[in-house]
Amino acid sequence: MSVNKVVRRVTTHTLQEMKNKGEKIAMLTAYDYSMALIVDQSGIDVILVGDSASNVMAGHETTLPITLDQMIYHAASVVRACNRSLVVVDMPFGSYQGNSKEALNSAIRIMKETGGHAVKLEGGEEIVESVKRILTAGIPVMGHLGLTPQSIYKFGTYQVRAKEEVEAERLIHDAKLLAESGCFAIVLEKIPAALAKRVAQEVHVPIIGIGAGGDVDGQVLVLHDMLGITEGFTPRFLRKYLNMGEQMRGALEQYVSDVRSADFPNNKEQY
Repeated sequence: MSVNKVVRRVTTHTLQEMKNKGEKIAMLTAYDYSMALIVDQSGIDVILVGDSASNVMAGHETTLPITLDQMIYHAASVVRACNRSLVVVDMPFGSYQGNSKEALNSAIRIMKETGGHAVKLEGGEEIVESVKRILTAGIPVMGHLGLTPQSIYKFGTYQVRAKEEVEAERLIHDAKLLAESGCFAIVLEKIPAALAKRVAQEVHVPIIGIGAGGDVDGQVLVLHDMLGITEGFTPRFLRKYLNMGEQMRGALEQYVSDVRSADFPNNKEQY
């Protein structure tokens, strides 16, 4: 008689325990039920329903166009697939900046309508009021510093951030401020590895890197990038684990060929 293995849900407390023990945290994005089901079953600790859906799912050049309603749709689809992973939902551009009351209302909608477990906001000192207000409702918040894609027009480039001392010190200040304000973890995107290491050492909450070296508490990548579905995107920090785009094209071309040659369906594939 087989006994079903009990799946232990990853929580914000789990992540803090992992940092304290020196265990690395594995995080990936997902945007739909089918892919999230596979990701969750793979042992991933955190699934980020990223506003990168604007790029990989909708074909936009930036993350700015995706709406709160669209993020809720993607996140609800992902949550329905997950039994283990902590699901974090990006708050999209315009849903929290400059208005902490609107930030709280947006976060409440995400939690109520998706069943997600936490939200993520980009920015430092300028969003602390929103972070604190969201936390008053008991909603966990993940921070995001370094290259913050929602601010791409402010930066004007996707190049590495915080290479200069002034910006580096500001990033450390912001990371400490976010942690003190109650963020349970912080993503650092595309910053020098030495700076990321310092942040991970000086800040008590888990630090998740993307293009931030190996001396942080965990790593995150965009699912479509690491599977090789996204093509023409080859930053230094990206390791491609599959060339799925090419494999999918081959399968599809074979299907077209089989249909046209009347090879599909064969006698075993019909009723």
